[in-house]
This record gives sequence, C-alpha cells and structure tokens, in this order.
Amino acid sequence: MANLFSNFRNPRVILAFIYDFLIAGLSFWAALYLRFDSLNIPLIHDLAFNRFFFISMFIHAASFVLNGLYKGVWRFSSMHDLIRVVKASASAIVLSLVVCFFMTRLENVPRSMFLIEFLLLVIGLGGGRFIYRFLKDQTSLRSVIGGSDEEVKNVLIVGAGRAGEKLVRDINATPALKLNVVGFLDDDRFKKNALIHNIKVFGGVELIPSMVEKYDVDKIFIAIPSASGEDVKKIVNFCKETQAEIKILPKMDQLLSNQVGISLLRNLNIEDLLGREQVQLDTTHLSAMITGKVVLVTGAGGSIGSELCVQIAKFNPGMIVMADYCELFMYELEMKFKEEFPDVSFYPKILDIRNAAKVDQVFSEYQPQIIFHAAAYKHVPMMEYNPSEAVETNIKGTKIVAEAALKYGAVKFIMISTDKAVNPTNVMGASKRIAEMVVSDLSKRSKHTQFISVRFGNVLGSNGSVIPLFRKQIEDRRDVTVTHPDIIRYFMSIPEATQLVLQAASMGTGGEIFVLDMGEPVKIVDLAKEMIRLAGMVEGRDIKIVFSGLRPGEKLFEELFSEKEAYEFTHHGKIRKAMYRLLDDSFYPNLSRLLTLESAEPDTVVYLIKDLVPEFTHFRLKQSKEEIISN
Repeated sequence: MANLFSNFRNPRVILAFIYDFLIAGLSFWAALYLRFDSLNIPLIHDLAFNRFFFISMFIHAASFVLNGLYKGVWRFSSMHDLIRVVKASASAIVLSLVVCFFMTRLENVPRSMFLIEFLLLVIGLGGGRFIYRFLKDQTSLRSVIGGSDEEVKNVLIVGAGRAGEKLVRDINATPALKLNVVGFLDDDRFKKNALIHNIKVFGGVELIPSMVEKYDVDKIFIAIPSASGEDVKKIVNFCKETQAEIKILPKMDQLLSNQVGISLLRNLNIEDLLGREQVQLDTTHLSAMITGKVVLVTGAGGSIGSELCVQIAKFNPGMIVMADYCELFMYELEMKFKEEFPDVSFYPKILDIRNAAKVDQVFSEYQPQIIFHAAAYKHVPMMEYNPSEAVETNIKGTKIVAEAALKYGAVKFIMISTDKAVNPTNVMGASKRIAEMVVSDLSKRSKHTQFISVRFGNVLGSNGSVIPLFRKQIEDRRDVTVTHPDIIRYFMSIPEATQLVLQAASMGTGGEIFVLDMGEPVKIVDLAKEMIRLAGMVEGRDIKIVFSGLRPGEKLFEELFSEKEAYEFTHHGKIRKAMYRLLDDSFYPNLSRLLTLESAEPDTVVYLIKDLVPEFTHFRLKQSKEEIISN
C-alpha cells in the first residue's frame, strides 16, 4: 500500500491528483446536466444523491491511484497512459453504478448519465495529459529552433514505420540533442503525404538527394531494422550523392528488445550492406529437437559456437554444456549468459577435444543428447604452417567427439564444416573434408545417433575474418591489403549462419551434408573500397589498396559442392543437401596412418591427406609420395 502513495511526495503528482479529482467532479455534474438538458434538476436537492456524489468521488480517487495514473509522467504521455486513463475511468464508473443502484438504491438516477460521465472523464483526464505534452513539445521545439542556427542539425529519417516514429518521439523529448526532423522518406506509397507527429512523409528513398539539398539536411537516420542488405545498399547509394552524415538502427536480430531510441543509432558499417533477409525458422521442429534436452556445444567460445549457444537458449534446453579450450572465451560467454539468460541452465567446461579421456568424462557426466561440434582450427595460413595441428584438432578431435556421441547414444551430432572442404587446396579445407567423411560414415554404422554436417562459407565479423582486418587497417590509416584483384568470397551474418545450422540439424536424419545458400559472392576488392568510403575516406587519396598476392592454399573463389557430389534441394529455400559418397576400402587404414603419424613434417602430412582426399591439390605436392615419406 505504501508503494501506491510513494509518488505523492512529488508536488507535481499532488497537482496531477488535484486536477484529476476536479475533472471527476466536473464530469459527474456535467453528465447530469447534459442528461436532463436543463438546469432545473430535482436530484440536486436529494440528500441521498448528494451523499452518493461524495462516495462516488472517493471511488474515483481510489480508482485513479490503484490504476497507476500517477506512475506516468505527463511530459511523456503515450498510448499506455491513455489505456490507464480508460481503465481507471471504467473502474470508477462501474463501482459507482454498483453503489448507486445496489447499495444506496437511488432508482431515479438515469443510467445513461454514467455513460456520459465515462466519456467526459476520458476526454478530461486523457486530454489534459496530451495537451500538456503538446505544449511542452512546442516549448522545447521553440527553444531548439530559437537557438543558434549552427547548433541545430536538420535530420531526415528514412523509414516511416514504428522505428521512425519512435525516433521522432525520442528526439522531441530530448531538446538538448538540438535536432530538427524535416521529414520522412518511405517507399510505401500509401504513406506518402501522411503526417507522423506533424512531420510529413514526402515519398520514396529516391528523394534523398533533393531533400538533403532543399532542407539543408545534416544527418540521415535509417530507421528500418527489418531492411535487408540490398535495401540498405539502395538507400546508401542515394546517400552517396550527399555530404550528410549517415546513422542506422541495428537489425531486428541485433536489438536486445523491441525498444528503439536515438541512443541505438550507430555509424553505418559494411555488415549492414552485406546482410540478407531474416531467416524464417521452423520453430516447431526446433523446439521438438532442443526443448528440455541436454545440448553440448564444442568450440562454444568462438564466433559460431557462442552464437549457437545464444540461439539454442531461446528454445528452453534442459542444459547447455559449453565446451572450449580457451579460458577467456568461456569466461566471457559465462558472463553473457548470466546477464542475458539467467533462467537457462548452463555449464562452461574447459575441454581439449583431442583428449579422448576428458571428452569421455564429459559425455559420461552430462549425457548430452544433441551435440553441435564447432571446435576447429579454421585459419588457412596458420594451418599451412602447422598442418599436424589441423590433423589433430579438425580430424582426430572430431572423430573423438563423434565416437563419444555414438558410444553414449546421443540423438544428433552436428558438425560445422566449411566451403573450403570442397575441392580443397589447403590443409585446413582438406582436414575438414576428412572430418565430413568420418562423420557421414559414422551415420552408416549407427542405429540411434544421427550424424550430420553443415557446410557454409565466411561469416561477417567472425574472429580472423577479412572484415575486422580491413577495419583495423583503415582505423590505423595503413594500406588495405587484398590478396588478388579478382578474389571473391561468400558472406553471411553469424546469426543467419547459426539459425540455418539449427534448421538443418532439425531436418537431418543422418548421413547428410547440408550446404547453406550463401547468396551472391562478393568481390573482396569492392568490399575494401566500400569500407574505405564508409569510413569517410577516399580510396587512392587517403588510403591505398595494395595487392599482396594469393597466400599458400588460397583460391580465387570458393565452391559449395564438389563435381563428384550430387545434390538436391530441401523444403527450406536456403538449405541444400549433398548426397553421401561411399568411402574407399583404404580410407580407414590411411586415416589411421595419418592420425598415428609421428613425423610432423608438413610435406609428409600433405601427402597422407592426399591419400584420403584424392581431389586435394596443394603446392607441396611436387615430389613423389615415396620420396617425401622416405625423407
């Protein structure tokens, strides 16, 4: 009860209460006079009716407090405040009706009077609040416009939806920002000439250059969180013709909540231009696969692994066992989950997947039912220097975890693969191809566990990808290094990749290699040029692009399927399936020889990998295998 009246320490709340109480009294008598359409009303001389008036006013006051009319701030009155006004008014009228006809038994009071009073209450209470807000907004606007012209920045908002409306509301409520919204632009032709907070929607995004020139626009705010990369690119192309500063709201899947405000605006980055349409998930199958299950994610501290944990947490698993060899990554992931998913049971486990005994201990202790195997070495040049480590982690580690899943009767094992496993030209890609082969073959030997691989290309912003490298070079004002003018790569966002991995996992029945649709490939030199431009610099003048040459094992373009692989489409438009290829009888003897190899000589490792992956081509494959191994 004390909390209900805690706000009454504020003088403004007391004034608001007095205003509401006066409106309640005026509405009562105004409704009575309107109902009788006369000033000569017998009821006003009735002592019982006058007693009822005071009882009714007490009921109104109590209803106003109990329905939270004094929790809101009039300066920021919104639809939520109007709903509270309607609830409080309706509660007061209903209780007054009950008292009038069932307790005081005033039979001669017209019932229609209460309906009229309700309407007057809503108009009086709600109208007062919104008139106050309107006057405050006008005062704030005048103070902004009345300031120095150099201080006020003219803003054009692209997107006349809910996000754009909330931005305007936030700007109007914060006059200290010194922002003046001159208009909206939106491609929805039905919104043209509409007014949002008295600000006009002028037309489509093609008007950006003319609007900037006509209204001397300083800033352009892109307020379309659902926009695809193509949509953003279209808008930005029009913005290129201006000198206005560009800010953008994050994508829907990056917003922690549906709350949108001026503080969330950020500078445009290359990920905004490369992003694609939001993935449509079959949540029914995903819930059936994950809800209540113990899920193990290896490589949980990495870009893909950590996002997998986040996406899995949304489907209420019984527990997430997060396994990674890096203590720092696991600490950061633990802190993230404690803050964002306090109700999800999880356990961070420091684990080296190459240690069979430790892996067996984890499976024995937690009995995971679903395993997402994201642990791997993935950097091409580093694995060229350390090929034996690629074998140990990507092949042996995968085999250890997959066989543990088979031993302990897990329901599904999903391995994260790469497009570099197709016709590999480097050790990393070849090691992942062998891992695919091991996982697919285990499915043929399993009666219970479904073994699945999911293959895709580069993800935006992942650890060690080209985008963070370019961004760091640009920030340091160094030359941007591109390996080759014609090199192209596929890109997708980390959330999109992980969501499609989950979807593919729910579709798999065992033995499949699912391949994610990566969209159109991107020319890396064009990517570098766009990032330089987004940083406000001119390529060739402020920063140069230098071609450093292809690195060992690097291809000009990546492939999603081998010419030896038949593939078919699935019911999901962004997921295809490569058909299983039978393994040669020599596969496991050759694999055993590779995994038990004592020599770590790169040439020896490469030739033994060639025995397992015939389509593997590598710059080290110069001498004969017998000559290399004998050395």
